[in-house]
Amino acid sequence: GTQVTVEIHPKNTAPQLFKKLSFGKGTACALNYVREGHSFQRTKAPRPPGSKDLHAYPWDKSSLKSMPVDLQQFEKLDAYALKVNIKNSVEELVKALLKQAQTDLEKVRAIWMWICHHIEYDIVGYHDKSQLSTKPIDVLQTGKSICEGYAGLFEQMCSIAGIQCMKLFGYSKGYGYKMGQTFTGDSDHAWNAVYLDGRWHLLDSTWGSGAVDDSFTKFTFRYNEFYFLTHPALFINNHFPDNSNWQLLKRTLTLKEFENNILHNSNFYMLGLLTAQPETAVIHTVNGKASVSVDCRSATLFTFKLKGTDEHGLMTLKKHGMKLDIYPPKTGSHKLQIFAKPSKASEDVYNCVLEYVVECESLDKAMCFPKNLHQPVGPSWFTERQGFLRPSHPNPIIHTNDGRCSVSFTLGKDISVLALLHSDNSSLTEDMRRRHIMQIHHGNQIELKIHLPHAGNFVLKIYAKKKSDPGNYDYIFNYLITCFNTEVKWPAFPQSYSKWLEDYEILEPLSGLLPANRNIQFKIKMHGVAKVLVQAENTYPLTQSRGYWEGTCNTSGCREVFVMVHENANHSFYSHVLKYEVETQ
Repeated sequence: GTQVTVEIHPKNTAPQLFKKLSFGKGTACALNYVREGHSFQRTKAPRPPGSKDLHAYPWDKSSLKSMPVDLQQFEKLDAYALKVNIKNSVEELVKALLKQAQTDLEKVRAIWMWICHHIEYDIVGYHDKSQLSTKPIDVLQTGKSICEGYAGLFEQMCSIAGIQCMKLFGYSKGYGYKMGQTFTGDSDHAWNAVYLDGRWHLLDSTWGSGAVDDSFTKFTFRYNEFYFLTHPALFINNHFPDNSNWQLLKRTLTLKEFENNILHNSNFYMLGLLTAQPETAVIHTVNGKASVSVDCRSATLFTFKLKGTDEHGLMTLKKHGMKLDIYPPKTGSHKLQIFAKPSKASEDVYNCVLEYVVECESLDKAMCFPKNLHQPVGPSWFTERQGFLRPSHPNPIIHTNDGRCSVSFTLGKDISVLALLHSDNSSLTEDMRRRHIMQIHHGNQIELKIHLPHAGNFVLKIYAKKKSDPGNYDYIFNYLITCFNTEVKWPAFPQSYSKWLEDYEILEPLSGLLPANRNIQFKIKMHGVAKVLVQAENTYPLTQSRGYWEGTCNTSGCREVFVMVHENANHSFYSHVLKYEVETQ
């Protein structure tokens, strides 16, 4: 990793020839030179990094780049650079690229774009070094190389263009990296530093060009803007130079810190994510639970996988990020992956942004999530966008001791709501799962009254559709409802029919199962009807008082009780609105 610079010139003249010998660990000696009498400006010997090159660590969340860059201003230059097709001479290639580049930044950009789109990773050469050359002219003519070839070509092209550029060596968290691993022995990667506007800046054209697949048999061109003039506090996340001065940080990181730090890949920052907690790659559970949180700039959707499934955790969306509690089902090491996508993304593609190793010493057996629980859980900015405002329960878990609870919202849109209960150890039909929830509407307020059929963990799933839309309901979100009281056994609410309107309300009886041989008090809020009857063994009319229909009925001698309405005094037929069951004697 030692950089040796030699200037050779006769007395009293400007330097005519500039050689730089780079003794990388276990690498061939690279020799770059600028020819005498060449039409390009000569590069001075690069100065080592000084205090004015350094950036604060940790990252100040200001910019992904180490200098102001307007990508829109590069559009024409980028398009031009991609079209240049010269493979016989590095000098001729640079000459062609610089026709459209005026400033040093534009020159570096043109070289960067050309290399990232024309040089592919040499997988064969990586496996068989006899097939490999990293000489700039060979890299240019074959169109492929490994990281050292990319960095060497970049360095020579910059040198010809009159830009100071260094080839750097070090450790990287790239292909084959395992979370929490240690780094020993020779460097495994090469990249560049370029000198622009009086400061050194970092870039990695190998990683800017694309990626290899998991089996390391295929390279795919996939341009990555992130690695162009990356902010040093972000670059250190996966690049650790042999010479710590080239971290370009006011506080340099030790190798141990580099090894322990969580790997944020480029997707993390390109999606506008800012920080993740914890910052270490390995998390240890406390009493069977581990927690992760992510902060971001704008509304972002998240999902996760623990050992390939999202069943063993509870993820909640926050306005600027997310929180995740993980409860591993077994002790030992578990791989945790976190995925994200912008809320406005049209396609349903989540990108992996974080990976952790969760070390679990003991289990929390009380936290057992139903299979039907869908991530994320609970209300959020996303449910607000769907029209569910001001939730009575902002938290994802609702605990009830007596098996009853109530959830309410203000509806910000003209929507119909459908709610269902799910439980792993319940044999209830969908109709019965629906009947353990009663909807009550007051203007734009909706209340979901829930009576659980038994103790356990339940998922309350909430669906919605526009009232004007005849189609199906769309799933919106869910809650986890827990009840540990084994004596709980609430019957369903009465069955309602199509003539039962959503702003009608039952005050009593709420239970859909009535005791036999009893007088039962009825109080129901309904409007727009002429008469209301309760049909049991006999028929009992209800009387209207201040908007409520009230009366009693006797349940002896019948198995079912119906509430019927006479919608128009001039018509002779009644419509069923409610049905109750009567207990068998």
